[in-house]
Amino acid sequence: MTRTYAILAACVAAAFLIGSYAWSILGKPDDVFADCRDSQIAGGAAAIGGPFTLIDENGATVTDADIITKPTLLYFGYTFCPDVCPTDNARNAEAVDLLEARGYDVTPVFISIDPERDTPEVLKEFTDYMHPRMIGLTGSPEQVKAASTAYRTYYKKQDDGDPDYYLMDHSTFTYLVLPEYGFVEFFRRETTPEQMADTVACFADAG
Repeated sequence: MTRTYAILAACVAAAFLIGSYAWSILGKPDDVFADCRDSQIAGGAAAIGGPFTLIDENGATVTDADIITKPTLLYFGYTFCPDVCPTDNARNAEAVDLLEARGYDVTPVFISIDPERDTPEVLKEFTDYMHPRMIGLTGSPEQVKAASTAYRTYYKKQDDGDPDYYLMDHSTFTYLVLPEYGFVEFFRRETTPEQMADTVACFADAG
């Protein structure tokens, strides 16, 4: 009986060692950003993000390839937003400045989910106020919806009240996107500029 247990224990130990070795060799390279991630993403990072075609704040038609040429922070919102969008984008702008001080060049991007009111001119005024390098994007309702769907964001126009001063319900995540990898991480509203800067720097170094 003792010999049987000894053989069983040896087999279990061998299986564990083989499994650990396989994980170290095969598992870790699958995600070069494993040490940087703070969040769990349903379906994996590949399930979020993708190509889009929109209109920039200067009226030019652009694609994701034109915009995401360096580490990029994407936020979906609208300029008429009374508090959430200005606060979140001010946080993003501060994180970009913190990163710049450390030697990282990061692009902040604001994608409007209210193309009815957010013309390129309106966006430019908003983004210039938020950060000199912030890029504003709008487009047709169909273009905006396609970009939103790619990043799994939510938005809905509130139909009650004055038709010219309506509000929009929308999700408030900020997405970190890298040129060669696509979407890699998202940030919640409670993330501080310092925390965001630390995480973005980690991803930039690992990539």
